Amino acid sequence: MPQIPRISETEWEIMRIVWAKSPVTAADIISELTKADPTWHPVTAKTLLNRLVRKGALGYEQQGRAYLYKPLVDEHSCVSAVSSSFLDRVFGGSLTSMVAYFVENRKLSPKQAKDLRKAMEEI
Repeated sequence: MPQIPRISETEWEIMRIVWAKSPVTAADIISELTKADPTWHPVTAKTLLNRLVRKGALGYEQQGRAYLYKPLVDEHSCVSAVSSSFLDRVFGGSLTSMVAYFVENRKLSPKQAKDLRKAMEEI
């Protein structure tokens, strides 16, 4: 896998579809996007697909008039890169500070608190 490219918020929406349905046509991607948000414009989606290809996040294969898109980077690696970047930028790399912040400032349900406690114990 190549180096993980920086993926914008809107590009993440496209990548999630490609990760879930690969290989997938641009038409199918646009259909999925507009199901979730009718304000998506096909030209915008195609622009973002081209940008993701240039960044090395997506590859494609032409089949007739259609292009089948596939990820060139895996979802786990992208999530890991973004998570690490967020942790470094916002919490100075301190996982403890991040977890403490979210525990203190978000309302956890009893089940979420139990699941978090269990995860911490397993570590």
